[in-house]
Amino acid sequence: MSIRIITLLTDFGTEDYFVGAMKGVILTRSPTSVLVDITHAIPPQDVRAAAFTLSAAYSHFPAGSIHLAVVDPGVGSDRRPVLVEAATHLFVGPDNGVFSLVLEQVPAARIRQLTNTSYFLPNRSSTFHGRDIFAPVAAALAQGLPPEDLGPTVQDPIRLESIRCESMSDGTVAGKIMHIDHFGNCITNLPWEQLLTLSAGRPFSLRVKEFQIQKLAQSYREGASDPGKPFLIRGSAGYLEISVESNSAARQFEIRLGDPVHLVWS
Repeated sequence: MSIRIITLLTDFGTEDYFVGAMKGVILTRSPTSVLVDITHAIPPQDVRAAAFTLSAAYSHFPAGSIHLAVVDPGVGSDRRPVLVEAATHLFVGPDNGVFSLVLEQVPAARIRQLTNTSYFLPNRSSTFHGRDIFAPVAAALAQGLPPEDLGPTVQDPIRLESIRCESMSDGTVAGKIMHIDHFGNCITNLPWEQLLTLSAGRPFSLRVKEFQIQKLAQSYREGASDPGKPFLIRGSAGYLEISVESNSAARQFEIRLGDPVHLVWS
């Protein structure tokens, strides 16, 4: 029997039966699967947060892993259930933008609409496709079902607004806050590796709201040398972040998702 890793990412929380029911369906159909929770604490219906969290986590799993992502405010509507084949990873979930960052990271990814209902549960609910469609499909894939047996490819997946930053005519780089984590660190859409190339060793600062942040720290401890002042740091997901010592940068500086940022060369 095959042994495959199936990860789960949802906004279901852990108080209700939802996550347990999905795991039960998977293990009934694929008893040897290894189930790993990425998180079930995505804010309710926050597809953008789910897309970021999924993109930051999936690549650290072994090749062949199956990633089940269910943040699905459109459940029961005409939104499509899909399978994404992205290099050596498979993704199952709703076609609502939750896979947007994966598709940016793997441009050659193949997307399939799940149309073969023989792999769904019978008597499907209109409110719980995580259990009735996505979980049994993930289990079938774990048991070796070829993706092409699940449905045809599609060319028009739903995508969230692009996360790519933009080089401006004045030499600055325009971006935005794309995620705020549990600690209140504000994660920009400025990729660290791209900044290294663009900067060519030049120092830079970041403008956000009325603040001009110049300090670039190598660690949170280093950033703590100026208590209460914001600093920049390379985040673990590979993007430039705004942080503050022992506090929420988002709360202290009233930074919100989508706020514009501008990188300026000194």
